[in-house]
Amino acid sequence: MKIVLREDVDTLGRKGDLLEVADGYARNYLVPRGLAMQATKGVVAQAESMRRSREVKETRDREAAQAIAAQLGSNALEVKARAGEGGKLFGSVTSADIAEAIRAQTGIEVDRRKVDLAEPIRELGDADVTVKLHGDVQVGVVVHVVAE
Repeated sequence: MKIVLREDVDTLGRKGDLLEVADGYARNYLVPRGLAMQATKGVVAQAESMRRSREVKETRDREAAQAIAAQLGSNALEVKARAGEGGKLFGSVTSADIAEAIRAQTGIEVDRRKVDLAEPIRELGDADVTVKLHGDVQVGVVVHVVAE
């Protein structure tokens, strides 16, 4: 059965895609949940407009992410943390702390889940952190961890 997706479906495709799927999958899962509709001439034309609007939104989001990446890439962040002897921290610096430092020092709101930190920072000094702003846009940020 030919269908047009009304919403993004992880395993299948994106909003506005015209696909051929099994009849039972379309009738029993996609259509009742409002994720897809059967493809007719009018629906196919509507799918074209959905795809165009999606592409415009993607382009706008990518450009905004690139502008933010240019601002973040040029700045080094300073995070203050309590530290003991030998430069070891009492606790650690997490992705939430880094997201808060970005907001406080640059005014840019970044979700903590977009800060790619393999493991929390546990020592004073510099650390390289990747911030994923968009599917195509990532920026490396240098974080200076200093003692309070």
